[in-house]
Amino acid sequence: MAVEGIYLTLVGIAAGILILTGWIWQIYKGYMTKSLKDVSKFLMIFISAGAVLWLAYGVSVQDIFIIGTNLAAIILMMLVLAMKIKYDDVRAIN
Repeated sequence: MAVEGIYLTLVGIAAGILILTGWIWQIYKGYMTKSLKDVSKFLMIFISAGAVLWLAYGVSVQDIFIIGTNLAAIILMMLVLAMKIKYDDVRAIN
């Protein structure tokens, strides 16, 4: 692998880690506070749609970093959405 390829691989890994860390922090904060009322539904919709499109792109170009990052992002977003629905429902009942 050429130096450029190694450099691009490291950039791809760093980008994936940074993107996914934001979702992990949101999950942690939501779990601790039992509230995700400040998370916009539109944010979830648009980022989910983008991740699905990036996943499709990654599959089409057979890029494991794009596939892995966006598959993980979709899973984390589904977890945030499930927590949002659960915690919003609990607040509505109380």
